[in-house]
Amino acid sequence: MKESATSTQRKEKTQGAKLDKNMGEAKEIWSAPITPRTGNSLLGTPMVASPPVSCPPSQLHSPSLTRSPLLQSENGDVIHPKSKTPKTPRTPRMSLTPRFITPLGSPMRKALRLTKLDPQDAWLPITESRNGNKYYAAFHTLCSGIGIQALVLPVAFTILGWTWGIISLTIAFIWQLYTLWLLVHLHESVENGVRYSRYLQLCFASFGERLGKLLALFPIMYLSAGTCTTLIIIGGSTARTFYQVVCGHSCTAKPMTTVEWYLVFTCAAVVLSQLPNLNSIAGISLIGAVTAVGYCTSIWIASVAQGALPGVNYNPVKTGNSVENAFSVLNALGIIAFAFRGHNLILEIQATMPSSEKHPSHVPMWKGVKASYTLIAACIFPLAIGGYWAYGQLIPANGGMLTALYAFHSQDVSRFVLGLTSFFVVVNGLCSFQIYGMPVFDDMESVYTTRMKKPCPWWLRSFFRVLFGFICFLIGVAIPFLSSLAGLIGGVALPVTLAYPCFMWLKVKKPKKYSLMWYLNWFLGTFGICLSVILITASIYVIVDTGVNVSFFDPK
Repeated sequence: MKESATSTQRKEKTQGAKLDKNMGEAKEIWSAPITPRTGNSLLGTPMVASPPVSCPPSQLHSPSLTRSPLLQSENGDVIHPKSKTPKTPRTPRMSLTPRFITPLGSPMRKALRLTKLDPQDAWLPITESRNGNKYYAAFHTLCSGIGIQALVLPVAFTILGWTWGIISLTIAFIWQLYTLWLLVHLHESVENGVRYSRYLQLCFASFGERLGKLLALFPIMYLSAGTCTTLIIIGGSTARTFYQVVCGHSCTAKPMTTVEWYLVFTCAAVVLSQLPNLNSIAGISLIGAVTAVGYCTSIWIASVAQGALPGVNYNPVKTGNSVENAFSVLNALGIIAFAFRGHNLILEIQATMPSSEKHPSHVPMWKGVKASYTLIAACIFPLAIGGYWAYGQLIPANGGMLTALYAFHSQDVSRFVLGLTSFFVVVNGLCSFQIYGMPVFDDMESVYTTRMKKPCPWWLRSFFRVLFGFICFLIGVAIPFLSSLAGLIGGVALPVTLAYPCFMWLKVKKPKKYSLMWYLNWFLGTFGICLSVILITASIYVIVDTGVNVSFFDPK
């Protein structure tokens, strides 16, 4: 018995040594505690150790293993769990997508793993801050969606008349609201998990980089830089009018020239443009939205309160030639299309909002858009209908409602109302300059960050914005009649607003062929492109036929 017991112990030691040697060579890791062994069990039978479970050495520092209550401590003691039933170790998070930028909902988690992140987004003014909300979205959308271009809507009614004027305005409003809905839902792509933070990025993804630049680069840059130039022209001229209204006839100070008023407006706009990013100008956009609603409302209320002018006529203006009449109608449609702007900024505004799996950004963005366009509709429809009722065919083609208010009611309306209206126009111009200039600021800084691989320093950022402001000032001085080209500008900008979103929806979302969305977007997109070409041709014909008061380097 002693010899058998001794031989048994020797065999156990030999097996244990072999087992330790194999574990050292294979670097195996035990995932269960070693069962303590005594010499014999109660029945006299030796205890058999449980077989080891191996795992790759790379998992040595895996969170699921190091947190396991079944592992041994460093000194070889068994770590017993506090509870009777050990908890299942938590599965490590394998996705490399940061939690704070996961933009899409749970059905899109697979796409999120492939999300391509651009590190430069944190350096550029549009995407530098992503703490926006539905209120910020409403402020930005309202400030960019309504402006001085709405004051020329009654001019279009002089060509179209009551019936077709209202029908055209209603159709254009519904159409552009639909394309806004498309853009808001195109911001986050289900297929590749990318947030398109800029209109041009979505164009490149939809049409390719070469075709996207050809189709959208000029209209978008024209809408940004051209709008800022127009704001300098109108804002500087209105600032001079404000000074004249406040100062009155008793003022003995020598008035400044128009160019000097342009310069004053430009300097104020450049100072405000030093705010770093799009979210930081939310308060400025709120002021711009309030002043836009204020002057639109005050102008049409003051005009309607004074009643229709004596001898007013509401018959559409017609000439002897049918071709000229057709081109005049198309030019009027271009003026209506020009009244709706801001689509080139929708994706940029939505890019300032946070987005997560449970809370995608398109939900608060669409709430902000609905609130802002409710106010826009409450402004432009009374402005167009009330202005045409008050002035009819007598409304000035250059300046629209604002010029008509000073021309016909400067003696009837109080100086306070006239001065407040002019002040609102100037302030709104300063605020709108910031949001329309932001895509240009973003593009200028992206050139630096792409080449230097680092953020743009503050002094260079300030220089870029000062440079852009004074380039717009020089263009405004050189081409002061730019604001009178409303029909041509509307034709150029129309595809960005009404056509391109439809084609981008077809390319990105790929609706079922021959479905309602497929037919609708193909029709609206094709019709929008054809209408844009016709409007540009008609506007050029009207400009050549009727003439424009061209005065290069001679603003008046």
